[in-house]
Amino acid sequence: MLPMPSEGTSLGGHLVVIGLSHRSAPVEVRERFWIDESRLFAALASLAGSPGIEEVVILATCNRTEFILWASDPAVAAESVRHFLEREHRLTHSDWEHFYRLEAADAVEHVFRVAASLDSMVVGEPEITGQVKTAWARAQQAGVTGRFLDAVFQKALSVSKRVRNETAIGASAVSVPYAAVELARQIFGSLDQSKVLVLGAGKMSELSARYLLKNGARAVWVANRTFENAQQLADKLGGIAIRFEDRWEHLAEADIVISSTGCPHVLIGREDAERIHRQRHGRPVFFIDIAVPRDIDPAVREVPGVFLYDIDDLERVVARNLEDRRAAAEQAALLVTREVQSFLPRLEAERVVPTLVALRRRLEEIHQKELDRYRAEFGPLNEAEEQAIERFSSQLLGRIATQLAGELKQAPGEPEQEQLTAAVRRLFGLRVDSRTEQNVVAAVQRAALAGSD
Repeated sequence: MLPMPSEGTSLGGHLVVIGLSHRSAPVEVRERFWIDESRLFAALASLAGSPGIEEVVILATCNRTEFILWASDPAVAAESVRHFLEREHRLTHSDWEHFYRLEAADAVEHVFRVAASLDSMVVGEPEITGQVKTAWARAQQAGVTGRFLDAVFQKALSVSKRVRNETAIGASAVSVPYAAVELARQIFGSLDQSKVLVLGAGKMSELSARYLLKNGARAVWVANRTFENAQQLADKLGGIAIRFEDRWEHLAEADIVISSTGCPHVLIGREDAERIHRQRHGRPVFFIDIAVPRDIDPAVREVPGVFLYDIDDLERVVARNLEDRRAAAEQAALLVTREVQSFLPRLEAERVVPTLVALRRRLEEIHQKELDRYRAEFGPLNEAEEQAIERFSSQLLGRIATQLAGELKQAPGEPEQEQLTAAVRRLFGLRVDSRTEQNVVAAVQRAALAGSD
């Protein structure tokens, strides 16, 4: 007979998140614990075989490294993560203080919020959803997830989609480069086939050009006083480097001009803008001046068909959009909270599934053993007798299994469920290997899905 589980050990496991992010640690700490693609599968394999951990997903981005676990014992699982970080990343006691640990409902809400970009440095940014999806896919590929984390991540991505579709959280630009793209769209409608000239090779210019290319721009030229720097940025962008003194012949061709040179005087004045406008035969041109001091004379705004936004203009757009996004974030947070509340009972009910699978197997063993004993004592039986006794015994055990399953799934997460699950395991001598049982259930589900195609 199996001993009762020790106090504090979950019969079905708990969702646990252990990690650090831009909210808990500075970049010099975060970068030490980032896990790149080349080391990811080894890390997943190492943690999946560690005490207390049944399933694991690792989410590693520039702003966070998180270990999302289904743990048979949260405290033991946390120690396993700590030992892994000590061994692989030279974790110190002071480092560990930057890590947070969330369990059960708090962990579910955190995963949902991360996937919905509510925990991002820039709330509403779209990249995190893809990163969450990729992290889950990598863990599935490594074979270290099962029914529990699969359910959590499937729901998290569903919630993220609802947040995108039902709120305006991602509708407005909240960075200067994004704002530049948004304004360019307002001027040109579509950015497809537009040409971009970058004056200066700074980081903000690079980001702005990247967003423009991502949104349809087809060509980019880069001019810089140091030609080698122009060449490096052009190579990154897949564009063409030009000499700074040759910029004038390209200004008339460019639909969008991004300027950030650090030059102490104005580079483009009103007369320059008028000449460019004539050469473009009335086609509009959009100047993005993100230089301080400014590269472009504000008077160019007076030229018809010439649009100019400087860094202050762009930051005002960002500020307005941030206010809009904050309101959307509050709406999204309420949606996430409701989704967590509706999902938790389902997740808690799932915790008893490994016990139910093991119970069904045990009852089948009892069923077969008793049939064999009956045949040995009263056989041989004719075909009708075999069918009758098989049907009767199967129905009897089915009723018992159904009744027990109904009781175990009632009051999910309550102490009574834990006590009853422990009692069933003890009474029937069940040894539950959660990962094995999860694989069995997953195989059954896959087979059912395949049969429905």
